[in-house]
Amino acid sequence: MKSKMKNVTILMLVAMVTFSFTAIREVKKEIKTDKSTVVWKGYKVTGSHEGTISIKSGDLLFDEDKLTGGNFVIDMASITVTDLEGDYKGKLEGHLKSDDFFGVANHPTASLVFTNVESSGKNSYNVTGDLSIKGITHPIDFSISIYGSKATASLKIDRSKYDVKYGSTSFFDGLKDKAIYDEFDLVSDLEF
Repeated sequence: MKSKMKNVTILMLVAMVTFSFTAIREVKKEIKTDKSTVVWKGYKVTGSHEGTISIKSGDLLFDEDKLTGGNFVIDMASITVTDLEGDYKGKLEGHLKSDDFFGVANHPTASLVFTNVESSGKNSYNVTGDLSIKGITHPIDFSISIYGSKATASLKIDRSKYDVKYGSTSFFDGLKDKAIYDEFDLVSDLEF
């Protein structure tokens, strides 16, 4: 019995010493939302439109200098159009915020949570994340590059998966030149 107690005590001491000197190396680096940009580009049969959308909050997780995770919240009410002016700009921004598209009144934010990060080369990573738009979540794969305190990521998003139906040939027939393609692009330039 004494030798069992002695073994348990030694084991506990070794465990305490090991955990005491094992540093948690994961560091959360907050995104500087005022210095970061997200540009969107949507495509239709007759051309395209583009604009910006703001990051409400976000962070990247690092183990020493290696990316291990991330989390972002997007302010959907911040959607702007940069390739139009005047009434056309205002109308398209209002339409994108309406229930025809992103339903901003009921869904003021979208989010992206990294679920898996794998190195794909020096400063480059392949990421799988859970993207939530309009309260609907689906996995998404994309790449991200890190250089010092900056990161660049490009995402291709299929809006039909998030109940964004307007002008989509996935939901409506006979749209012809009024069709809007389901996939749109997001390009993010981040500072942290």
